[in-house]
Amino acid sequence: MSNEVHSLHVFFIPFLAYGHIIPTVDMAKLFAEKGVKATIITTPLNAPFITKTTGKPKTSSTTIHVRTIELPCAEAGLPNGCENTNSITSGALFPAFFRACGLLQDQFEQLLLEQRPNCVVADVMFPWATNSAAKFGVPSLVYDGTSFFSICANECMGLYEPYKNVSSDSEPFLIPNLPGEITITRMQVSPHVMSNESPGVTKLLEEVRESELKSYGMVVNSFYELEKVYADHLRNVLGRKAWHIGPMFLSNRVKEEKAHGEDEHECLKWLDTKKPNSVVYVCFGTTTKMTTSQLKDIATGLEASGEQFIWVVRKSEEDGVEWLPEEFEKKIEGKGLIIRGWAPQVLILEHEAIGAFVTHCGWNSILEGVVAGVPMVTWPIAYEQFFNEKLVCEILKIGVPSGAKKWAAGVGDTVKWEAVEKAVKTIMSGEEANEMRNKVKVLSHLAREAVAEGGSSNSDLNALIAELSSLTI
Repeated sequence: MSNEVHSLHVFFIPFLAYGHIIPTVDMAKLFAEKGVKATIITTPLNAPFITKTTGKPKTSSTTIHVRTIELPCAEAGLPNGCENTNSITSGALFPAFFRACGLLQDQFEQLLLEQRPNCVVADVMFPWATNSAAKFGVPSLVYDGTSFFSICANECMGLYEPYKNVSSDSEPFLIPNLPGEITITRMQVSPHVMSNESPGVTKLLEEVRESELKSYGMVVNSFYELEKVYADHLRNVLGRKAWHIGPMFLSNRVKEEKAHGEDEHECLKWLDTKKPNSVVYVCFGTTTKMTTSQLKDIATGLEASGEQFIWVVRKSEEDGVEWLPEEFEKKIEGKGLIIRGWAPQVLILEHEAIGAFVTHCGWNSILEGVVAGVPMVTWPIAYEQFFNEKLVCEILKIGVPSGAKKWAAGVGDTVKWEAVEKAVKTIMSGEEANEMRNKVKVLSHLAREAVAEGGSSNSDLNALIAELSSLTI
């Protein structure tokens, strides 16, 4: 790397949710390791988590800098202390939360004026950051946090509006100009894309699209070998500048960093007592809180499958009471393990005892499953997760669908226990399961090659940094 890189200073501003903050920290580390000065902009209550997540810098030049700006909670009608999606106690507070995020712009611009960075990498959920950067003549990159496939699918949905040509919500339609002959239904697409029922959300989505088009380009947490057709499609057909620099979490090469600063977890000791590929890991991300009846169906399905499992449970908002009967935990003792709250997902997935992953299809989780070489049961909840399911099950053929059919933010579609049992049995044994396991093991190897010296992601990151450096000369 030339000397210009050492004078390069990049601002990173993640959306205030762990699923956005963690990969942004991973990205900042990658840039810092290439000699770039990396500064993460966040709010005071998120700063300690970021500092802990960055881990110990390898050298003084790879230190990640953190600058804070105040989230104007009161001004937006948000209770004080709600600085992260995890701290929001009711869905009714989300509009105020997004208002507060929009009000960060003035303080962000003040920091741009003071620090004069050479580039801004802004979360897709902060479209105003692209305008702020442009105001100061600073090139900006958008970080979308999902797959090339989903970005392409979303773009084609917006351009061609194929959902207008079907007569019912359950009738499949083809996504035009998307390689792979992919069909989907209106039930599986974000309602905000198809209607103006929530003007605030529709406006935000329009601003997101505008900022993507106005920005210098996009950084994508993926690797070329995983979805080359869609990386090429985004760049060559849809005309977007985009760099693949993932899987970014592979920058966390030491155990403590993979666990994001958390101590050794009991579940890893439990897994040490199990045979290879014998345990199913079940987790639906940090924001899904399923209903009591759905949790009971999962419990029944897991038990009926006869497989051993680790299940990360988030309590239902429905009634706030403990839904899990004591006798269930007693009955599954030794065979199943319930984790309430946080779990060291990367370390669990990497454990040789894990044979399958039941996932909500958030992109971070899918990448972690791929890198661990673990086949998946897909159970999309909302956002772009039904697109990600198509990639996993139909394009890559490394997963089986659970049967979730309907976009339902926060809680997910109902899947009966018989379907849970069937999906778990299918993914854990038989010829189809072996084929999927072999395919995902190959992808795991390719992921590690991509981030190594000379690999596709490492080379794309070098090319991006060189291009940004040339803009500053």
